[in-house]
Amino acid sequence: MVQFFGTEDMARLLREMSVGVFSRQLCDYIREDFRRWPLFEKSARLASHSQQGVIELMPTSDGTFYAFKYVNGHPVNTASGLLTVTGMGVFADVATGYPLLVSEMTILTALRTAATSAVAARALARPMARRMALIGAGAQAEFQALAFEAELGITHIDLYDPDRSAAEKARANLVAISPLRVEIAESVGAACANADIVTIATAVKGRQAVLKPEHIRPGTHINAIGGDCPGKTELAAELLRRGRVFVEFTPQTRIEGDIQQMEPEFPVTELWQVLTQRAAGRERAEDITIFDSVGFAIEDFSALRLLKDIATTGRAGRGLDLIPAPSNPKDLFGTLGLKRMVAAA
Repeated sequence: MVQFFGTEDMARLLREMSVGVFSRQLCDYIREDFRRWPLFEKSARLASHSQQGVIELMPTSDGTFYAFKYVNGHPVNTASGLLTVTGMGVFADVATGYPLLVSEMTILTALRTAATSAVAARALARPMARRMALIGAGAQAEFQALAFEAELGITHIDLYDPDRSAAEKARANLVAISPLRVEIAESVGAACANADIVTIATAVKGRQAVLKPEHIRPGTHINAIGGDCPGKTELAAELLRRGRVFVEFTPQTRIEGDIQQMEPEFPVTELWQVLTQRAAGRERAEDITIFDSVGFAIEDFSALRLLKDIATTGRAGRGLDLIPAPSNPKDLFGTLGLKRMVAAA
């Protein structure tokens, strides 16, 4: 049987473990895999763009396991009561080609995006960062806040969204399950005024400059996670020039990230290099560090690997009858159990 995690399986697992505990484990898996970065196959995702959004496939392998994710991004969906992002993923054994795990990745993508942001911030933000601004209160907001609380000890969230009801939704969800102090700000500038860390996650397409230099104090770390496709940005170019920019996979980020608006030779550092101490992260307390994150397949690999390990313990997940198991592997037809109907004499 292939292991399977559906949306209710994920919800049940998170209720039992808590989002914070799962996020800390996922941070550990992401760090471990980023430190193995050279072992992985790496390529920009295969994207099919339309006026409404994008559908993408994101594959990678470390030579032992293979993973891929199907994911969409459709900002117009919320007007019809649908999610902006949905996904599903497969984790497979390279030696046999057999899938080991099939999972929903709508919830899991939100968790891995937040965990990746927290991994980057732990490596790049000032050590005593405790106050965070969240710009954008959509589906990602609560996951970001809880991952940062678990991984960095964030205690205070300043939240801004032009849709006040979205901000109130996020605040209500967070205060119901965590000790975080969550305040709703009236503007981007007000949310960022006292922030050690800023996470910006907007969904509207187009070249935007939501976050500008005047919003950011010296020493701030910025997670820019909403600019994730060609033609979509969140940060002003002047802010990128003022900061030190870190990315996942440079060829993909130059096409999809905020640095798409910069010249091709604009300098960036890949996060794995910081995590393996091959490159410097924050060098001075007053540095502005920017993680221009578009999401990369190795992060999905880490998330699916964690689920596979959890499923192996029998704590969660269930079997999925996906692969036939014939007694004779050359007799696939025989697994159908078909018999010739003989007419009665």
